[in-house]
Amino acid sequence: MNNTPGAILAALLAFDTTSRHSNLAMIDWIADFLAARGVASRRFYDPSGGKANLYARLGPSGGGGVMLSGHTDVVPVDGQAWSVPPFSLTERDGRYYGRGSADMKGFLACVLAAVDDFLAVPLRMPLHLAFSYDEEVGCLGVRSLVDFLQASPEKPALCLIGEPTEMQPVFGHKGKLAMRCCIEGQACHSAYAPQGVNAIRYAARLINHLDRLGVRLARQQDSRFSPPFSTLQVGTIQGGAALNIVPQSCRFDFEIRYLPGMRPEAVTEALAAYARRRLLPEMRRVGGG
Repeated sequence: MNNTPGAILAALLAFDTTSRHSNLAMIDWIADFLAARGVASRRFYDPSGGKANLYARLGPSGGGGVMLSGHTDVVPVDGQAWSVPPFSLTERDGRYYGRGSADMKGFLACVLAAVDDFLAVPLRMPLHLAFSYDEEVGCLGVRSLVDFLQASPEKPALCLIGEPTEMQPVFGHKGKLAMRCCIEGQACHSAYAPQGVNAIRYAARLINHLDRLGVRLARQQDSRFSPPFSTLQVGTIQGGAALNIVPQSCRFDFEIRYLPGMRPEAVTEALAAYARRRLLPEMRRVGGG
């Protein structure tokens, strides 16, 4: 096999590792690639056994050294008008195209292409490789790797994560908290709407309160991030059964992308306090509950 980054990237792109699918075929391929060079690897499986992280180590024993880390999963291609096959490599005008070519199988390919060079010289410090699953759906896979490394006496001194940043050094990602809020009202025919408890109406008031909380979040800033403040947004909402029925239930999903040092729970606590203080008493008066 041609061990250039492009050739390796072509092999990696051929695996459909959309987060809803298994990544084991790709993990097997990487493990075989390393084993052919005398590099042992270890896998950390998810509870279903259908996905795995891969960890490998090159160089001397002992603590310290550098970890190169990336995720193996990609986001879906559903509903997107691709001009090239998403799960194969297309080279055009000096650029590579394919799902994951930037985020972030391109980085994995570069790391694997450099393994022969790493092995050709006596490394003074360990080099750790960590490839995780399910980053795109909540950084789920990397947690078992973090637990493993925290318990290890030979943990790396620093970690480089190859997310696409247009080759600019980046301090880190903001934290993320995703939440679902469910509102239960009281249904009735729309002709008697005042006798019901409209779940969508109260969901809207909660969303408006989240907007106010988002304005407060923007007051604390950190220039290392873009935008330089914590953000809050509602991404999905579902509710109601028919136009002539007062909605019995409504739910919406929101997320907080927060700066280091911020407690995202402060937002959810404030939202719950607002609901208890302002909305629930009103809903119970109308609904009789």
